[in-house]
Parts: sequence; structure tokens; C-alpha cells
Amino acid sequence: MFKINAQLFTAAGPDGVRRLSSLGPGIFLDLKFHDIPNTVAGAVAAAIMLPGIRLLNVHATGGLAMMRAGAEALTKGRSRANRPSLLGVTILTSMDRAALRDVGISGTPAARVLSLARLAKRAGLDGVVASPHEIRQIRRSCGRSFLIVVPGVRPAQPSGFRGVDDQARVATPHNAIRAGADYLVVGRPIVSAPDPRKAAEAIIREIAGALRPDKH
Repeated sequence: MFKINAQLFTAAGPDGVRRLSSLGPGIFLDLKFHDIPNTVAGAVAAAIMLPGIRLLNVHATGGLAMMRAGAEALTKGRSRANRPSLLGVTILTSMDRAALRDVGISGTPAARVLSLARLAKRAGLDGVVASPHEIRQIRRSCGRSFLIVVPGVRPAQPSGFRGVDDQARVATPHNAIRAGADYLVVGRPIVSAPDPRKAAEAIIREIAGALRPDKH
């Protein structure tokens, strides 16, 4: 899929979604809606009218009522087979324990992520966005059908990108897949690499290696 985040959507808007959707792979609309329940419901309802949307998300810290409103807006008039999946963003991968403490959230990122994942499932969401460090705990607690989308992916063989890396909780594609991730989000290691195609191909090979059975 192509991931469209707030930066691209602000610059290109719905037309950007339409243009990328025409290329075929589908869209992860990564706008992280976070507002009162009525506003989030309206945003989700508008988002699913755009073509090619396969995944979209809300901030799980918006609470149970907000997530439920989003889930209800998603399902109105649509069967499960032809609707996008709605995800709850747990704790951003840029945040460590000190960063959580700065905004008044106690405990470890892992504990907070697991709590939010359970809340998202209770609200009727299809899955969560979480760092590679929490995959196994979420899978054990929320089940095999609960989607886990994982940013903070950094390849074992660095692609040579030199941009700012603000991710605090990361893992390689191989380790994230082995831990049980359903989707990996990979941005800067590809788009900021000297040779983006070569970087993407290396990551694909690493994913393929993780999917092969162990040899004994």
C-alpha cells in the first residue's frame, strides 16, 4: 500500500489520494484522527468515500467513545467484506518512558500500548498501530485476527539515509515479521536513501527471509 500521512494530505488533499489510488496498490490513510466522537465519526465517514482506502486510523488515546464512534461510522451501509480496516494508534514510536512522563502518562510504553490495544478491540476497531516492541504482547492479548501495523522499522542493512531519525522503539523488518506484525510501515529508509529502489528491494528480501520456515 501507499501510506498518505498528514504532510502529503495537507499539501495535496483528497486529489492526492485519488491520484495514488489510480496506481492500484491501495491506500493507508494515516491521518490519526483525534477529536470529540462526533467529529471523528464525520472524518471517518468522509475518508471512506475516497477511493482505494484499505486502512485508516484514529488515536486510541481519544478514548472508548471516540473509537466506537469511528467504528460505527465505518460500518454504516457497508459490509465487512468491502470496508476499510480501522486502526487505533497506541503510543507513537518516537516516545519513550521519559517522553510519556513529560505528558503526564505513567508506566512503560509497553504497558500503555497493551492497555490501549485492549481498549481499541473493545471499541470494535480492527487493529492497532504499535511499535515492534509490543507486537507479541498484543498478539497474545488480542488474538490472531487483530491487525498489528508496525512503524519504526529499520532494516538490518542500513540504506544510507541521513535524515533526522526520531524513532525511539524500532526493530528490523525480519524481527517485526517474526514477532507477528501484519503490516510494516517503512518510510525514510526508502524515500531518503541514495537509491530508493535498491533500499526497497533489500527490505523486501529481508521480509521474504523472515517468512521462510526455519531450517533445522
